[in-house]
Amino acid sequence: MLQQQKALFNLPAHITYLNGAYMSPQLKTVEEAGISAVQLKSHPHRITAEHFFDRRSLLLERFGQLLNANPVNCAIIPSVSYGMANVANNIKLHRGDEILLVDEQFPSNVYPWKSLAKKYSGKLNVITPPSHFKQRGQQWNQAILDAITSKTKVVAMPQIHWADGTLFNLMAIRQKTKEVGALLVIDGTQSIGALPFSVKEIQPDALICGGYKWLLGPYALGMAYYGDAFLDGEPIEDSWMNRFKSEDFTNLTQYQDQFQAGAARFSVGESSNFILVPMLTKAIEQLLAWEPKNIQAYCKTISQPAINALRSKGYLIEEEAYSASHLFGVYLPEHSNMENIKEKLTAKNIIVSYRGKAIRVSPNVYNTPEDFNALVSQF
Repeated sequence: MLQQQKALFNLPAHITYLNGAYMSPQLKTVEEAGISAVQLKSHPHRITAEHFFDRRSLLLERFGQLLNANPVNCAIIPSVSYGMANVANNIKLHRGDEILLVDEQFPSNVYPWKSLAKKYSGKLNVITPPSHFKQRGQQWNQAILDAITSKTKVVAMPQIHWADGTLFNLMAIRQKTKEVGALLVIDGTQSIGALPFSVKEIQPDALICGGYKWLLGPYALGMAYYGDAFLDGEPIEDSWMNRFKSEDFTNLTQYQDQFQAGAARFSVGESSNFILVPMLTKAIEQLLAWEPKNIQAYCKTISQPAINALRSKGYLIEEEAYSASHLFGVYLPEHSNMENIKEKLTAKNIIVSYRGKAIRVSPNVYNTPEDFNALVSQF
């Protein structure tokens, strides 16, 4: 069983950090990789042509391992909005076609679909959760399945909801989308790295992921998976690195219409980023050593007593079968005051997020049962 890993991070002792869904703290090894990479730029004569390609190839390989996916289908992106734009740029709709979203998704997985629907006179179908908590997750999932019809052309959703950790049944949703011929596009930013995911099992058409949360990487670098349906697509930018034989610097003016194999066409320009790429690679290698299933199990072990205690006090938290252990939302009963709780948590240096009506709690392997004891004592 995975043990607590706080010593591998630089978190201050007086801070109780339960906010990995906002931004992860940095592993010491990732920090060291970044410092070493910054220092390399001081000696540009040491940066060879191989540096432009070898390190990014290693990152793609590691991300592929994490997803149980072919690295050829993976790309390096600067942000979720960039990765989603590549997807939307290669989808055409007919008037009245529907794009299905879940309610209050993160904006990066909403704005591209609003634009696409407007462009083709399509329709957004937003599926809201039940207003009550009895079988809330189950009923929300069923409502999504019921809404996928012959009119649905794209289902764009997360693996878990970013605000409260509601877990979506992607296996069942994928099956339904196949039955009607719809694409499944996943925002994995709040799950990949902490929650098991297999491309071979789910078979999404695309999965886009920011790197600075559960991948434990730096800001401004993310990863994407593009299924075979997109591999002949048109990228939103024309990076020279993504063209055939771009490794040969002596012949770069022999311009190529052909792209590199697979999803390489969708990688951002300067994707060899000599500083951020080694940092994210190091972070993913640590995740591969821990394994997301073990991270999930550890988070469950340290958080479950606190969840039970909060429920006994009347606070509402999604059922275990439809909730992730690394991110969950605490909804307040009528007798509680959100501002009072905020003040108490802030005074005790307990760091969480507030999203909609939920207090979002998001632990990782640097947290302990004592962190949750401190949290519960403020409610």
